[in-house]
Amino acid sequence: MSTELRIRNESAATAEADAIVVGLLPAPEGSENPVLAAGAEEVDAAFDGGLATELALLGATGKAEEVVKLASRGVVAATVVVAVGLGKPNDDGAIEPEQVRRASGAAARALAGTGYAASTLSRIDLPAAAEGTLLGAYDFAAYKGNGNGKKPVARVDLLSGGAGTDDAAAHEEQLRRASAVAGAVCTARDLVNTPPNDLYPASFADRARALGEAVGLQVEVLDDAALAEAGYGGLLGVGKGSSRKPRLVRLSWSGGDSPRAKVALVGKGVTFDTGGISIKPAANMDQMTSDMSGAAAVVATTVLAAQLGLPVAVTATVPMAENMPSDTAYRPGDVLRMYGGKTVEVLNTDAEGRLILADAIVRAVQDSPDYLVETSTLTGAQLVALGTRTAGIMGSDGFRDRVAGHAQATGEGGWPMPLPDHLRPELDSRIADIANVTGNRFGGMLVAGVFLSEFVGEGLEWAHIDIAGPAFNTGSPWGYTGKGGTGVPVRTLFAVLSDIAENG
Repeated sequence: MSTELRIRNESAATAEADAIVVGLLPAPEGSENPVLAAGAEEVDAAFDGGLATELALLGATGKAEEVVKLASRGVVAATVVVAVGLGKPNDDGAIEPEQVRRASGAAARALAGTGYAASTLSRIDLPAAAEGTLLGAYDFAAYKGNGNGKKPVARVDLLSGGAGTDDAAAHEEQLRRASAVAGAVCTARDLVNTPPNDLYPASFADRARALGEAVGLQVEVLDDAALAEAGYGGLLGVGKGSSRKPRLVRLSWSGGDSPRAKVALVGKGVTFDTGGISIKPAANMDQMTSDMSGAAAVVATTVLAAQLGLPVAVTATVPMAENMPSDTAYRPGDVLRMYGGKTVEVLNTDAEGRLILADAIVRAVQDSPDYLVETSTLTGAQLVALGTRTAGIMGSDGFRDRVAGHAQATGEGGWPMPLPDHLRPELDSRIADIANVTGNRFGGMLVAGVFLSEFVGEGLEWAHIDIAGPAFNTGSPWGYTGKGGTGVPVRTLFAVLSDIAENG
């Protein structure tokens, strides 16, 4: 992340900056003008109480993520006042953290090319302002020529309360934690945004190893020979059509001296998905560079758990493969013997994610975890059912709902979905233990979850997060989310781990 954050306890009116960010709320009933959010009082006073009126004359309404700029004319030290809409408060009149997060992200995007800004949004919610600012300022420029586009805002000072009211140590810890979380999201975004000619199974494994070893994780990487010896038939089957052979990466964080629980994370790492022999249409196939988003998220989250010393033992099991058509590719009609011995009849080679995940899940379960969370860009059916911003979450009922609650609380979005028993017979195979797809197109997201449940076993608390839509933004930027990789569901996974660390 190139944007520097600092906490400053000073007046927003006298903060020396290129821009001062203030929050704006929609006009209350009976009024025409929007109103300033808490934290902007000093700036408003410098404008003789008329700042909201001036902003309204420029068209500001306070709606969520709206950005309006006003030249300060020397009234305050900052050159420009940047007003960003927070949207309506909740029913209790409070501003939610996600509102602050999105407003801070929108402001950070609008501040691209700015040297130094200060923000009053941190006076509403400091961690949310920090996260939103860093995520909104994110820019993947590794493949851009020098000077191509505006650089992210160089520094943002997060203003805290008035003199004598601050707990400086607590604020610094909040900033440290929020910055680490945002950094993990950006790590996942970087991996997703790296083009598939540079990010393939072997290079992805190398990057995961480097990230893990940098924070003291135990790292194990199995190449194709080791995978064959151990019997990872699903991962080998999917990857055999590519000249760039599959890998399985295992990253382990001990959880410190007294871990509260043991958690297995599994993420789909298809570095590019053509669909194989069941090849995809050419339109939008470039977006399949994001088919390793689940893997990126679990790698980044496991590294984050170690960085912050989370008292939970975490092991990420990450299968990596490239699904390509060739004379060595697996075919519809093949039967794969999965890790652990179960056989799968392949009816569609474009339903490859569940095959590599099945191998990884069985391996993860061998560690006897207390919880298992798997995430993947698994089905186009997720997009049909829930759209581009809401993940589908399946699994054991209680834990599924717990994970969905954290997805919603973090702002990443998720909705609990069922695993109907009646779908299992549709996966019956004529010649194997199970088929990888059904013979119809209905309930595809749920069918994938039912398939995965066959490899989890009985009694384990587990959840599957389908992020086919939320992992990659193909539309316009919004809030703290730019185009391309989003880093979803890093913040959900970390919130789940934090919950387990605190409550078991």
